[in-house]
Amino acid sequence: MTSTDVRAVDVHAHYGLYQREKASALLESFSTGDADEVVRRAEQANVRITVVSPLSGLLPRGDCDVVKGNMEARETVRNRPSLRQWVILHPTVAETYEQAVDILKDRCCVGIKLHPEEHCYPIAEYGNRLFEFASEHKAVVLIHSGDHNSRPSQCVEFANRYPDIQLILAHLGNGGAAAGDPTLQVQAVQSSRHGNVFVDTSSARSILPGLVEWAVGEVGAEKILFGTDAPLYHTAMQRARVDSADIDEKDKVRILCGNAESILQL
Repeated sequence: MTSTDVRAVDVHAHYGLYQREKASALLESFSTGDADEVVRRAEQANVRITVVSPLSGLLPRGDCDVVKGNMEARETVRNRPSLRQWVILHPTVAETYEQAVDILKDRCCVGIKLHPEEHCYPIAEYGNRLFEFASEHKAVVLIHSGDHNSRPSQCVEFANRYPDIQLILAHLGNGGAAAGDPTLQVQAVQSSRHGNVFVDTSSARSILPGLVEWAVGEVGAEKILFGTDAPLYHTAMQRARVDSADIDEKDKVRILCGNAESILQL
């Protein structure tokens, strides 16, 4: 069996309307996809489970309805067997904490999603309360990483402080600006004191020749999870990058499904 036969787990996806200031309507349409479209593309790429958070709970930047997005996602995921949910937590929206307590009990919810960039808060300032909550509820955390409010080095500080949580840093290679440092997530994994920090491949940078291979060489395939950021990126393209990586087949399987099945208890 080769990695292409593996039914993958996509730990980082979305669904819904993409809205970005100054983006043209055509560009926004390219990155938009409802839940059924996300499922269809996943099936085409041999992905059996896709873990989503709603774009309506993240966008427009600084002006989204997180509470409504969480409830919408709960119903959306319940009706689609191949989907799972990240419940979005916003540090300044108290109701999201109440929602998370409830939704985390659902079989379909795998953990907590944090997005300091879209919600416009610095993780260094609000992280302690967020990670304390995750620790209290023994929740896996997926966090956007690599930009001004979400530097991986700052995120890992909280994983070191709360060793009983597992933290997935999104976007392997994302260093913020176009010429940003592609090593930030890997450095954060290496600085983890408890081995509880991981990185997903849901980045445009991940398609660069050599990045996935370099990351495996630095931290091992057991620290890397497959993610697509669908529908912003094309699921099959992100899948092909792992399938064609110049790494051992066993490492590809770990990235595509093994690590996610263990960490998310699928």
